[in-house]
Amino acid sequence: MDAEKFKNIETVLGIESSCDETAASVWADGEILSNVIASQAIHEQFGGVVPELASRAHHKTIWKTVAQALDESGKQTEDLDAIAVAQGPGLMGSLLVGLSFAKGLAISYNKPLIGVNHIDAHLYANFIEHEVVYPFTGLIVSGGHTRLVHVKQPFDHEVLGDTRDDAAGEAFDKIGKILGLPYPAGPEMDKLSKSGDPSFHDFPRSMIRKGLDFSFSGLKTSVLYYTQEKGEEFVARNLNDICASVSAAITDVLIAKLKRSVKKRKTEHLMLAGGVSANSMLREKASALAGEIGVNLMIPSMQYCTDNAAMIAITGALKAREGEFGDLNLKPFARVQNIASGATKKA
Repeated sequence: MDAEKFKNIETVLGIESSCDETAASVWADGEILSNVIASQAIHEQFGGVVPELASRAHHKTIWKTVAQALDESGKQTEDLDAIAVAQGPGLMGSLLVGLSFAKGLAISYNKPLIGVNHIDAHLYANFIEHEVVYPFTGLIVSGGHTRLVHVKQPFDHEVLGDTRDDAAGEAFDKIGKILGLPYPAGPEMDKLSKSGDPSFHDFPRSMIRKGLDFSFSGLKTSVLYYTQEKGEEFVARNLNDICASVSAAITDVLIAKLKRSVKKRKTEHLMLAGGVSANSMLREKASALAGEIGVNLMIPSMQYCTDNAAMIAITGALKAREGEFGDLNLKPFARVQNIASGATKKA
């Protein structure tokens, strides 16, 4: 493929199906024209995502989701300059649905295909509403990943810190399950925390004083033992305070590491990304940190924090500008170590 021919691509369809959200979005002329998300409520009864059910749900809804995104954008499939699709990491069955559908469109309408790293896309979602600037340091916090990345230039990523066990979003969901909250528990814990006391109980801040890696499995265990000791009645009576204390423990670690990353790699720009970047306590603490150290902070709007296709579309557009295209041999990858875009290394 002649990459030079496509560097000025203006209209991109983004498709996201890495987990339990079937999503499609159209980016054109520098803005998101549509962003459609079909959520899968079927997983709520199991307290987590069931991979086989997720892939079946994607199969049922992907065509309708893409059709709605095109309709809302006012664009036809023929108007597209490229098709961007989440390639991984994620659930293999779910990724295969989105990738296969994107390949089918690319073949049928003779459109170039762009494979997008889902984790990269969370970062670049900030550029939907903020100026595109480099270098920057990003904190990606989601259900499956907690990662600090320094981005020197487009898709040139240096991993500063990573998850050793449970990611921040995973910790919220697992602790929420211990507390009897519905899945996904993160948003509900955030809501309850707003009327709770963060200093009610001093839960552990794992690894807060060293390095840039993250570990939240110990916090989960601490909450489990604490609630077992106190009993159901105590937990129910003090649920808001416990949620606030848990949120404080997680966000204190995230902010401490983010601040330390600035000392390691000087930058004028910080960003939050991923589903947990919607957490109100984290957003407040990050804003305070940015003011304290004098840097620009970028945080996506709520609709672009959790999994969505707008982040795939904007990342696809940015990759097109760099001449980075895939082909029909694109394969999904499940694990975060298999980075599809740019050289990624541990600092």
